[in-house]
Amino acid sequence: MKFDIIREHLLAGLNDVMKAVSSKTTTPILTGIKLDVTNEGLHLTGSDADITIQTFIPVEEDGKQLINVTTTGSIVLQARMFNEIVRKLPTNEVEIEVSNGFATNIRSGKSEFHLIGQDSSEYPLLPELSADQQFSIPADLLKSIIRETVFAVATSESRPVLTGVNWHIHNDELICVATDSHRLARRKVKLEQLPTEVNSVVIPGKSLNELNKILEDSTNPVQIVMTSQQVLFKTEGVLFFSRLLEGNYPDTSRLIPTDFKTSVTIDGKALLQAIDRASLLAREDRNNVVRFETIENNVVEISSNSPEIGKVEEEITVSNMEGEGLKISFSAKYMMEALKAIEGQEVVIQFAGAMRPFIIRSIHDDAILQLILPVRTY
Repeated sequence: MKFDIIREHLLAGLNDVMKAVSSKTTTPILTGIKLDVTNEGLHLTGSDADITIQTFIPVEEDGKQLINVTTTGSIVLQARMFNEIVRKLPTNEVEIEVSNGFATNIRSGKSEFHLIGQDSSEYPLLPELSADQQFSIPADLLKSIIRETVFAVATSESRPVLTGVNWHIHNDELICVATDSHRLARRKVKLEQLPTEVNSVVIPGKSLNELNKILEDSTNPVQIVMTSQQVLFKTEGVLFFSRLLEGNYPDTSRLIPTDFKTSVTIDGKALLQAIDRASLLAREDRNNVVRFETIENNVVEISSNSPEIGKVEEEITVSNMEGEGLKISFSAKYMMEALKAIEGQEVVIQFAGAMRPFIIRSIHDDAILQLILPVRTY
């Protein structure tokens, strides 16, 4: 195997696949990256058994030659070392040659590295997924869906299924739900040509965070294939596979209240900033709880009290207030993350009582819905 490649393109491909490589893997070959050279171009593959990322660098792109292939072949090279070497090579042209056995020479300018590679036939094969159940989402919309839900997944492994986001298809809608049993984030989006066979999967939160780093902020479509054990996201030049979480995701629709006693319409950004200020004191008090109280004349008060430090109170005028008066306490962190997901719009907060979950949604629609369980302090 021997080829020359433009270094910046090799680095860009390595940047993506390195996101799947873990040093903690129990399978030694997975500490490496697989290079597969054909006459069409170079495939780079990285995996930690949960996530597998493959990028493709073509021989030619837009009339510009990126790779010059002398002989085809494949090799597995130690990922971190190979990545560091390529990053620090002196020129933008790199020659990689595998000679007797798995000895690999990397040359650039006057610099030459000799690495010991591994047999690529030992590297796990990519899962084979049939593409007849695929649908597509524009990359920027997919990034938004991830950002608006993934923060609410559970971090504790006591219920592994809650560490993922449930993607559920119902009536031509993709419904994405994350909950850690203290709060819930839901995003609905209408899409065409949704699959019918597999209609509910749980994608690990970690996988979605890594995918989010790879996706570019553009309207280019991302093809998605869901099966019972794997999900595949395909963009131009990148394949991103993730295993799914096993177990039944709880039915969260019954957690969302439908009858409300109090409704407040408020500027989301102003509320976010007020809670941020109140949490300066709340954070010191370990539990990070702030209080929210409705006052007459369309005013609400945000406050926090820490016995050792002091207290903070702030009044905000709201656009609309209906229903009963209310005093409620909640986690400042959860509320701020929920408001950031709805991003600076006017929001409607609907309360079903001081000890019942309350919901936050945009004033325009319920495509994004956030639910938070209050904290008992009164």
